[in-house]
Amino acid sequence: MTSEAEAEWEEYKTGTKKAPIQTYILGAADQDTVKCFPSADGCELTENITYLGRKGVFTGASGLQIAYLSGREAQREPAPAYCFSPKDVDSLTAPLVSSSKFRGVDILLTSQWPRGVWQYGNNPDVDTRSCGASSVAHLAEQLKPRYHFAALEGTYYERLPYRNHMVLQESAQHVSRFIALANINNTSKKKYLYAFSIVPMKSMDAAELVKQPQDVTENPYRAPVKETQKERERAKPSTMLEDEAAPQFFFDMSSKQQGRKRHSEGGGHFQHKQPRKPPQPTGPCWFCLASPEVEKHLVVSIGTHCYLALAKGSLTPDHVLILPIGHYQSVVELSSEVVEEVEKYKAAVKKFFKSQGSRCVIFERNYRSQHLQLQVAPVPAQCCTTEDIKEAFTVQAQEQQIELLEIPEHSDLKQIAQPGTPYFYVELDTGEKLFHRIKKNFPLQFGREVLASEAVLNIPTRADWRECKYTRDEEESLAKEFRERYEPYDFSLLE
Repeated sequence: MTSEAEAEWEEYKTGTKKAPIQTYILGAADQDTVKCFPSADGCELTENITYLGRKGVFTGASGLQIAYLSGREAQREPAPAYCFSPKDVDSLTAPLVSSSKFRGVDILLTSQWPRGVWQYGNNPDVDTRSCGASSVAHLAEQLKPRYHFAALEGTYYERLPYRNHMVLQESAQHVSRFIALANINNTSKKKYLYAFSIVPMKSMDAAELVKQPQDVTENPYRAPVKETQKERERAKPSTMLEDEAAPQFFFDMSSKQQGRKRHSEGGGHFQHKQPRKPPQPTGPCWFCLASPEVEKHLVVSIGTHCYLALAKGSLTPDHVLILPIGHYQSVVELSSEVVEEVEKYKAAVKKFFKSQGSRCVIFERNYRSQHLQLQVAPVPAQCCTTEDIKEAFTVQAQEQQIELLEIPEHSDLKQIAQPGTPYFYVELDTGEKLFHRIKKNFPLQFGREVLASEAVLNIPTRADWRECKYTRDEEESLAKEFRERYEPYDFSLLE
């Protein structure tokens, strides 16, 4: 606490200065300021300035409910006076969440940021490696605040709103917003005040309360089941499986690429390190890259965890598949590093298609298939609009009594479908997504049929891949031609 700050605070305590409105504050976040807060239970420090206390719930006359937690997460026991302990967090959450009528609090005030709040959202201007506290993240997850304010990082950050329920699995709940404020009168002129109007949750209509904004994302504190299991596995001691070398792959994809990928003898080539051997099939698989069944002449790009190949019996010459190198059945089963590379391939192919004057449509059918095939097809912009494509999927779904639901743009499929759940999923170039949970008798060519229909590509005779076969020489020629045009967008060549 600077001498200037101490002198100014003394003016407030003596009455020389006065806060113009009733002001509630949190407590000390470092040893220097502990002396300014005489009681951990809260008290009036001076006229119109009230210290709320280390933790608690404040309910206003209107019914507005504000939960608060002062200070930093304790790194040792006993906790210093400016820190809170796990017991403080538990004693704050337990009385609230134990009620069957509890839906959340209106506002949560904490000194520290919640750890990982930026997951699935926009990135803050802070070092995320050291920012935030896990216990504050747990608190936010449990209390489901409509607004969560924190300021200890000294910078302004307004995260995209996030949902408090799992889409299609839980009843809709209200969204939460996290807002971090900068230091008062900071030289960078970052926002340190946030004015807003809020109606207490208890006074709101249920339907109005759970409305979801367009930019809502997944809950940053709720890890998908698959990822949680993998984090536990990473915490275990190394096993023989983890120490095995990653499988090596050799392809003469062009004179420029020969020997560049997966060189097992060294030779000065950089070898990507994989943390563990990818999942292996129990029998023959047409899409595992190490499998002899793979038609390798169709492969056009190989990354660290995924590869890109022309589709067999393609709808159009540029119809491709994004496939994991290891044996994964669906997108929801992918590990985080594979998901990251899938997204890189999607972005690269979208840019390539855009340069060719086409829109990008991506779909997956996790039904009667053993290896993930993410179908990526171009639709020339002059054929139809994105809205036309969306309508074509919707209309054909209705005609075949398929319930195709629109899901929010920032949705993570892992939050919607558990591993092993059959589903069909399509993503449009605007980011709009349509999802169907398959129960039985789903048409295997549904995605192709929609794109081949008169409303989209108008090539109905190509709806079935078996009717669209090329000779081996034709396939090799198509792959070579695609590879040459795609090369400027192929991130794998730069790694």
